[in-house]
Amino acid sequence: MDEKLQGPVTSGTSQGSGEYFCRVGIGNPPTPSYLVLDTGSDVNWIQCAPCGDCYQQADPIYDPSLSSSFSRLTCGTPQCQSLDVSECRNDTCLYEVSYGDGSYTVGDFVTETISFGGSDKVDNVAIGCGHNNEGLFVAAAGLLGLGGGPLSFPSQIKASSFSYCLVDRDSDKASTLEFNSVIPNDAITAPLLHNPKVNTYYFVGLNGISVGGQQLPIPQETFAVNENGRGGVIIDSGTAVTRLPTTAYNTMRDAFKAGTSSLPSANSVALFDTCYNLSSMKSVQVPTVSFHFSNGNELKLPAKNYMIPVDSSGTFCFAFGTTASSLGIIGNVQQQGTRVSYDLTNSLVGLSPNKC
Repeated sequence: MDEKLQGPVTSGTSQGSGEYFCRVGIGNPPTPSYLVLDTGSDVNWIQCAPCGDCYQQADPIYDPSLSSSFSRLTCGTPQCQSLDVSECRNDTCLYEVSYGDGSYTVGDFVTETISFGGSDKVDNVAIGCGHNNEGLFVAAAGLLGLGGGPLSFPSQIKASSFSYCLVDRDSDKASTLEFNSVIPNDAITAPLLHNPKVNTYYFVGLNGISVGGQQLPIPQETFAVNENGRGGVIIDSGTAVTRLPTTAYNTMRDAFKAGTSSLPSANSVALFDTCYNLSSMKSVQVPTVSFHFSNGNELKLPAKNYMIPVDSSGTFCFAFGTTASSLGIIGNVQQQGTRVSYDLTNSLVGLSPNKC
């Protein structure tokens, strides 16, 4: 499929979510729905009536009995066979997906029409019709899986590329999610690496990090995928805060602290251990933070993508965290204001700051 598809993307902050949402229509006639944009998973799903257990969402819950394009998948279909966890009941396919934070969704695996603003629509997209859903999905009706596996939305429509721009977290403006659009010329590109053990994640070739213009003494293998398919760094729109292996994080935090010793410190907040009380200051200077990619390119992060307000009284925190596993994650706080383009044909990711 080559035609360009696009839909509006907004921040979920005003609805109490740390995720970004795309507005789509599900079914015929379309039920308007917010779906979480998630490049870290594959299965698309929405909450479905009748609900055994549904969380609060912003719009009325989609009711398959009112849609003429709804169709259940049988157990022998390739879509059903591609699920990691599935079950068969009366020859209809049931799915279950659980996420790293303990959230989950369970229900019928079906095909449905998904429409993006106006006339752009895609028929027969395999999606989960979730009758039992629990977890941190505040306000959204479900999730749009943008990962690299066979059931993700880009894979199902055979997209050659896709991109999104994540507006600033507190903005009420909309940007776009686009399929089959080219990487902008001014983008800073990084290689997307193939991990034969995990086809869902977009691993990025990260070689190092610098703070205040100085590259940190972090061994490159800290960021590499090992022969068991573990480790590496992924770019994930569905995780808020960038998480790094503990040794890398500690080195980076210590360098940042050394460069901000004149700023008044504040107590740690949740997962942030490095916070500042900036209530009496109009503007501050902080060290620059850059990612160095394995093709030699450097991405300088805007300060607002790593010094973030955590309350309304002037407390700001250094917005990175540690990961309990060996997997590093570049999260959506660090992608704010940036158009992130995934060129699936050429295995490149392009980052274009201030392009929303």
